[in-house]
Amino acid sequence: MARKARRTGGKTNNGATLGFETKLWQAADKLRSNMDAAEYKHVVLGLIFLKYISDAFEEHHKKLVTEKKSGADPEDPDEYRAYNIFWVPKEARWSYLQASAKQPTIGKIVDDAMVAIERDNKTLKGVLPKDYARPALDKQRLGELIDLVSTIGLGDRENRSKDILGRVYEYFLGQFASAEGKKGGQFYTPRCVVRLLVEMLAPYKGRVYDPCCGSGGMFVQSEKFIEEHGGRAGDIAIYGQESNHTTWRLAKMNLAIRGIDANLGPEPADSFHRDLHQDLKADFVLANPPFNDSDWKGELLREDKRWKYGVPPARNANFAWIQHFIHHLSPTGTAGFVLANGSMSSNQSGEGEIRKSLIESDIVDCMVALPGQLFYSTQIPACLWFVARDKMNTRFRDRRGEVLFIDARKLGTMIDRVHRELTTEDIKRIADTYHAWRGNKDGAKTYADVLGFCKAATLEDVRKHGYVLTPGRYVGAEQTQDDGEPFDEKMNRLTVALHAQTEQARALDAAIAKNLTELGYGE
Repeated sequence: MARKARRTGGKTNNGATLGFETKLWQAADKLRSNMDAAEYKHVVLGLIFLKYISDAFEEHHKKLVTEKKSGADPEDPDEYRAYNIFWVPKEARWSYLQASAKQPTIGKIVDDAMVAIERDNKTLKGVLPKDYARPALDKQRLGELIDLVSTIGLGDRENRSKDILGRVYEYFLGQFASAEGKKGGQFYTPRCVVRLLVEMLAPYKGRVYDPCCGSGGMFVQSEKFIEEHGGRAGDIAIYGQESNHTTWRLAKMNLAIRGIDANLGPEPADSFHRDLHQDLKADFVLANPPFNDSDWKGELLREDKRWKYGVPPARNANFAWIQHFIHHLSPTGTAGFVLANGSMSSNQSGEGEIRKSLIESDIVDCMVALPGQLFYSTQIPACLWFVARDKMNTRFRDRRGEVLFIDARKLGTMIDRVHRELTTEDIKRIADTYHAWRGNKDGAKTYADVLGFCKAATLEDVRKHGYVLTPGRYVGAEQTQDDGEPFDEKMNRLTVALHAQTEQARALDAAIAKNLTELGYGE
């Protein structure tokens, strides 16, 4: 069932307008019946993608028809590719699929459409789902699902159709992650966490890299950030890698539906053992690697050149990921990434020595403790690391010899029984604190420590704490408001109240014992 969305200024925190997306999800989820969410995900997302590229094609097709007198050919694939629009052959156009939705052969018709699109668009080769004809997929429900997807964008201006489909695709990714639970979290990072990373790193221009990119959420939010701040989406170059083939396909579709040009490599591959971007030096690294990954085969990479700060343990990839990120940073690059809380304090298998080396090298920039229950995939407490190759970057204040600690564990709002989200205000508070400390070039705000929330600590402070990076050790306890009652009076009042409650408890215990005896269960 769809999880309830909380209103925040007319929107859910994952950015989708309440009402339309929620109703669409509920209708699609109803059609799922007993099908597993992990399987149904590809059925639905594949159809949304198909409608997206068909709508974009039809929009350009109409334009070419009106310009036919000038020599434009509406049936020439090159007329579309020149504008970065996928060519959609007649048998794959949405109007044809919708007209065939009630046919018993609709599964094969959709599969044939996917094959035709991959045939005519080489960048989509091996990406699209092509198993709609399988007997296990109810064809009547498939037809109803096609009718449902057909409603996306109806009644809106044509040039908004693609944006609406993109929002629906992103919303559905989040909903499927929730429905799948732990398994779903492997391909999806909650939007509020991604948004926080992007707002803090502020990737206005340059190369953006995510070596464990999941379904591509970091890239989508980076492009959105640039557009919202008046920049051009083309100002960043995107590089990514994903080892899981199914997730890699989701990422390719997710980026294509947004019109984002990204280099995810020709195929899925493991970033540790087959780095597809060996020579890349990125300006920004954003990532959410698997927590405490014990299956990364680290024993095969003991002599790897990436381990500048120490050889990571073979049974935990946390510090392998950190060093992989740093290895791919440009001389002025910054990385922001999610890790399990254990990475801030663990001393097992040499992790403490690696962390010490990172701190003494003065590249640890900021640590953020996150609230619990943000992730679909795990209940393990998580944190954000930020590392900077150059803390004396001319765009910012010189912060050499300092680390900013932010304790955000008390932030966030529960959106259902088990999931929490950071609100827009929470994200702004954390990001503004970081930018004020860094002293961004417009000199917007002056930084000041806030007891219980943030602290700019020196390297000497960190040394005194044994190189532990847990923010709670540095920010102190939040001040409580003085109620004006003298301490002695308060203690006397509370002591009297405690004695009274103790007497009440004794009387209640005696009454319970008496009742049990009367029922024949007492001594």
